[in-house]
Amino acid sequence: MRRRAQADFDGSDWGDMPPLLRRLHAARGARGLVDAQPKLGGLLPPDGLLGLDAAVDLLAAATAEDRHIVVVGDFDCDGATACATGVRGLRLLGASHVSHAVPNRQVHGYGLSPGLVEDLVALQPELLVTVDHGIACHAGIAAAKERGWQVLVTDHHLAGPQLPPADAIVDPNRPGDMFPSKALAGVGVMFYLLLALRARLFADDPARRPDLSVLLDLVAVGTVADLVPLDANNRALVAAGLRRLRARRGCAGLRALIEVAGRDEATLTATDIGYALAPRINAAGRLDDMGVGIECLLCEDPGHARTLAAALHAINAERQGVQSQMVAEAERAVSTLALDGEMPAVPCLFDPGWHAGVVGLVASKLKERLHRPVLAFAPVEPGSGDLRGSARSIPGFHVRDLLAAVDAAHPGLLGRYGGHAMAAGLSLAEAALPRFREALQEQAARLLDPALLHAEVLTDGELQADEFDIRHARFLRDGGPWGQAYPEPLFDGEFEVLRTRVIGERHLKLSLAAHGRQLDAIHFGGAGEPAQGRVRIAFRLEPDGYRGGDAVQLVVVHREPA
Repeated sequence: MRRRAQADFDGSDWGDMPPLLRRLHAARGARGLVDAQPKLGGLLPPDGLLGLDAAVDLLAAATAEDRHIVVVGDFDCDGATACATGVRGLRLLGASHVSHAVPNRQVHGYGLSPGLVEDLVALQPELLVTVDHGIACHAGIAAAKERGWQVLVTDHHLAGPQLPPADAIVDPNRPGDMFPSKALAGVGVMFYLLLALRARLFADDPARRPDLSVLLDLVAVGTVADLVPLDANNRALVAAGLRRLRARRGCAGLRALIEVAGRDEATLTATDIGYALAPRINAAGRLDDMGVGIECLLCEDPGHARTLAAALHAINAERQGVQSQMVAEAERAVSTLALDGEMPAVPCLFDPGWHAGVVGLVASKLKERLHRPVLAFAPVEPGSGDLRGSARSIPGFHVRDLLAAVDAAHPGLLGRYGGHAMAAGLSLAEAALPRFREALQEQAARLLDPALLHAEVLTDGELQADEFDIRHARFLRDGGPWGQAYPEPLFDGEFEVLRTRVIGERHLKLSLAAHGRQLDAIHFGGAGEPAQGRVRIAFRLEPDGYRGGDAVQLVVVHREPA
């Protein structure tokens, strides 16, 4: 357990922000109220995005000529919200012939593939707009171009050595792009393109410009769900989207998902998006068809939205059962690896019975437990001989670059791959798995600093005695948004354990004493770790929604004997 370096927050303009929040924001790099709570007025302008003019030309012409635009989504939450943002936004800006499509993970694989292009023929598209993918879809884009369709790629993933043959590409992470923030999610890139299109279409009459802020609820959900860094630009987008949702002005689909997840709209946080809304949207793409998720996000009727949200809730419950079984099997496999000798720097797991839509979650769970990058593979289809894999990484190690290094050292070994620093995906022939494992460890030994494999809990230090109250708990809840690269506040301290009891078989409820008062705490998943005497814990301070009123609780993240 280590404490975050504190920064001086005196002498800056913090407005009336409480001292505790000033300290936390300063420790995360903010130098005043403008940095700590960025507003939409301070958003970076779209101008720096490479390829933006060509992309706007395509959309402006298609809108003016009433051509059929098909927005092609992706089967994760970022891709679904980006698709809904694109469809809603283009219609707001005057495009009257807009449809959408999304690949089925089991049928088409990732992104705009030749198979998906074949299935799109029935729609008779004239312009395809990819969202959250496309930068690596060379074959699919070529197939679309052969049919005479135009293709506009919007993406945020890293490009390979060559760009695909699209008519226009907007991706802040493509070579040569000068946009200052490389952290936009796919939905953020689509939103920026809509801003630029609006500026072009309404240059002569700004007063008639449609209000695109109605899309910010979707932008917030996709940005948080994709775990992109919450730099100042993304924090402004997420904060604005959360304000819409809290004011009960979100789209019908998101409002229904908030309801079915049992969350309170008025106090919704980025954490609620990450743990309650995003998994329900993602579940459709993992086990079923993301078309259900996109339909929910596009739905205008509250009653129908509730029906679709209930369906997503049920799919998510099924996903949780599949995931639990796969994680248990993965943990047994890891235990076997440990017994056989030293744990690989990057464990690479495979089971012929696993579901390809859930391997990313398995990799994520094992990454958290082992604190090292993890890859997990499953068959595309039983007996197909083709595997689909997902990689998850730890802070400081770029997993997509690891795959690129394997590909460079062993050309032809991998199929398609792509992603970013913390997450990546790839395809692989099952027969090639032993060679891939060997090549993976070879490159990991070269690129991975062993010091990164030691887990460390980073805290914001201790709370003062008068800060363990509902007022400060609400300051912390509402003072964000917190998230990737702008972490939620975590404190540490020593406490006397008064009583403990197990709840729900896996969780530990604790009564703690400190500062002359008794405090309630809960350690989710901590029932197997006895607690007595004095303990040192890392915790979040939250309002206790179960007891209500002025009650607070400490949510324990880590504990050890004092």
